[in-house]
Amino acid sequence: MKGAPLLIPVHDWLPLTGVFHWPVRCVLRGAAEADRLPLAQLDADLRRLGRSPSVRIGGRGPAAVQVVRNPVIKGDEHYQLWIKPDGISLIAPADGGAYYAAATLRELLAACGRTIPACVIDDWPEFPRRGVCLDCSRGKVPTVATLKALVERLAGWKVNELQLYVENVFTFRRHPAIGKGYSPFAPADIRSLQDHCKLHHIRLVGALASFGHMERILELPKYRGLSEMPEGGTEMDLGTLCPTDPRSIRFLAELYKEFMLLFSAPDFNACCDETSDFAAGRSSRRAKRIGPGGVYLEFVKKIHRLCRRGGKRMNIWADIAIKHPGLLGELPRGVVLLNWEYNVGGPGIAATEAIARAGLPFVVCPGTSSWQTHGTRLANAVANVAQFASAGRRWGAEGLLNTDWGDFGHRNFLGVSLHGLAHGAAHAWNGQAVDNARFTETFCFRVFNQKDDRLASAIRALGDSYRTCGGDHYNSCPLYHALVEPLVPQEGYRFARIDQTHRAGLMGIIERLSARRMWPAGGKEMQRFEALALDELSAAAAMDVLACRRALVAKEIRAGGAVPRRQLLALADGMAELAKRFAALWRARNRPSRLADNLALMRRAEAESRLLARHA
Repeated sequence: MKGAPLLIPVHDWLPLTGVFHWPVRCVLRGAAEADRLPLAQLDADLRRLGRSPSVRIGGRGPAAVQVVRNPVIKGDEHYQLWIKPDGISLIAPADGGAYYAAATLRELLAACGRTIPACVIDDWPEFPRRGVCLDCSRGKVPTVATLKALVERLAGWKVNELQLYVENVFTFRRHPAIGKGYSPFAPADIRSLQDHCKLHHIRLVGALASFGHMERILELPKYRGLSEMPEGGTEMDLGTLCPTDPRSIRFLAELYKEFMLLFSAPDFNACCDETSDFAAGRSSRRAKRIGPGGVYLEFVKKIHRLCRRGGKRMNIWADIAIKHPGLLGELPRGVVLLNWEYNVGGPGIAATEAIARAGLPFVVCPGTSSWQTHGTRLANAVANVAQFASAGRRWGAEGLLNTDWGDFGHRNFLGVSLHGLAHGAAHAWNGQAVDNARFTETFCFRVFNQKDDRLASAIRALGDSYRTCGGDHYNSCPLYHALVEPLVPQEGYRFARIDQTHRAGLMGIIERLSARRMWPAGGKEMQRFEALALDELSAAAAMDVLACRRALVAKEIRAGGAVPRRQLLALADGMAELAKRFAALWRARNRPSRLADNLALMRRAEAESRLLARHA
């Protein structure tokens, strides 16, 4: 859009002569009760600018803002916004379009202040489904208050779908052992969140691991016998439900009866992804007869019947289907494939064409690239979303579902993911108009009200650590694991990433991310959600800096050099301080859940540094 930078760009914008000045006292008039909420949000924005508006629903009379229902405009989420010197009209055929018209007006208000250039905006979404999938199972279980605050931000970015990825974090009445110790959601939590989502025109779609990624359940003695490889020696060996065991589908039916039916949305994500060992154990005999793809298909069809019985349209992740191309023509018609790929130029993006040609409905699923990093893989995230959105437009995707994962402890903060979530929302609404090169500046201006580029520069520096530190950064940043990796190599330690990093890169990151006043403080006018995000960004930078310092010390030790005692103690003290800060930020948005797991890693790293210092 010309004139004012909008985070979510509009389609057609026609300038008119003159400007609209917000009067000190003004009426915001809605056409229906559903307009009360978006007008109340506009009311709050205006009050922060020193205006004194009042919201009225129905009736007649002069109004600075008038919401009008007009069925001539096609599409429930389509709207027109007329800004003239004598008043503003929000015109839409349905409640959703009126909500998005108000969202655009709020963006203009934030960008332009009390005087807005006169114009006509005609706007609509490119994708019917514009979603976010939030990992709630790898450590962090957000509080309901956090999720409701996030919903309000996502809705303002015109996102209309939210999925909470659940492996075991739900209190199943019939299976109470599942989720114990993981701060699980209760049915009342889901209902409360769903009601809030509906107010903001977001569908809350259920998502439950139903085939792969079930290790948290299958590691329990009661359920171990349902595993494909119940005698497996590692966590991942227990990750897959045995598809040929008749007890497996009965077990899922019991879970679905309690979980799936809580959600009013017509879609349900049964996941069924990364079933890496599903034909290598108990189902191998069947796989020899009909092939691994055949075994997968048989079980997916059984799950599909459960979904249909519950009145849901089955969604599944597409990775297994595209690895077995014959499956695309055999899947039940109407199953929606969630085609994911989280890396620039990755094979999942290219597979979009095959899915489309098979005639299956599908959604393109990029990611925020925030997992296994402290500060995101920023350049990858931006390009991944842009590429996948383009492929979705070309091949007729019904939606874009932006994913935000929390692999290996979920030390990545929600505030760090906001940039990726907003960027995905912009591409889901009007991707061809997104200025990828300047999006970070627009994001900082709109979300944090930053008038200069200081915050944008800091976010870019933090988001570039994965490339600067050296080493393999596929789907992760080496510094994420280097933060807690033993300084002295230990046999059997799973993630040894320090040796992959480069000294020059580590020193450069320390210099850049240790700059004074790098991160602005949240002002009094900033809401707590955004102020907390700034604290999380600052903490993420501190985590990267400490990871770099630990990596440099580890390199010296591993090369046979001597490290001064004071340097080792400084590492220990730094880890102790970081652990306190990390714990406070975790608790600010999340339930206790698996915070202890991360703190145990940090305490172990601190103890190792102190032990080495005693012998230095």
